[in-house]
Amino acid sequence: MQILSEYLEYLEVEKGLSENTIEAYRRDLMSFIDNCSVEFQNIQRNHISNFIRNLHENNYSPTSVMRKIASLRGFFKWLCTNNYIKSDPTLTLEQPKVPKKLPKVMTVQEIETLLNQDLTKLERVIIELLYGCGLRVSELVNLKINDYDLKAKYIQCFGKGSKERIVPLGSKAVDAIKKYLEMRDYLIQKFKLDTKKLLIQEHGREITRQDVYNFIHTLGKKIHKTISPHTLRHSFATHLLENGADLRVVQELLGHSDVSTTQLYTHISKKRLKEVYFAINN
Repeated sequence: MQILSEYLEYLEVEKGLSENTIEAYRRDLMSFIDNCSVEFQNIQRNHISNFIRNLHENNYSPTSVMRKIASLRGFFKWLCTNNYIKSDPTLTLEQPKVPKKLPKVMTVQEIETLLNQDLTKLERVIIELLYGCGLRVSELVNLKINDYDLKAKYIQCFGKGSKERIVPLGSKAVDAIKKYLEMRDYLIQKFKLDTKKLLIQEHGREITRQDVYNFIHTLGKKIHKTISPHTLRHSFATHLLENGADLRVVQELLGHSDVSTTQLYTHISKKRLKEVYFAINN
């Protein structure tokens, strides 16, 4: 559909959204288009209400419904701004209330147990960057060979909306990267690779998001815990706050545009404090 293609191009070029985010918008909007049998110019509030009702009847989670509503709002706002439609049918649309869930975090001891496993040089770098730097998995796999300075001890990454941020590297992360780079140089020569990506598999392929998810999930099984790459990022933020880091500093390190997102981790710390207290006093 031409109009949808134009909108997705707008999200990519003008809004700078990532490929994964744009694909999520495309899926959400296609599900609405498939459900709605009228032209955009004739879409009314009741068409959208019927679509949302259908989502609830098919047991979509409140989070999924909220995301689809956000996708529709953005699309119809763009349609209205560009005079494809006269009025925006999503203006008075209510968002469903989503119960806030505290993300899972690991203890420092569990992180140490992970690092004490028999890890390859690449696997150790992955953990050091996810936990030691709090990177998102998309930021990790997109790192390039010139995105770090081991002498100045920092790494540069690009988060949501291609927003750049600088994250300090700890001594363990620096050591892990140095050891991995020796292996990377060997792989570049062995497979005659022409890539600027930092992370490469032992068989010469650039690492993917799915590779990282599979590795972390398998590693979690060894300590009988279900974890994902984001679990390590959550743990990074929580442990910083528990050790006295300033909330605004943690916000910058995580690349959050709104401090309210970072404040979620203060609730985790309070919850953990209560658990420790009652464990000692019971």
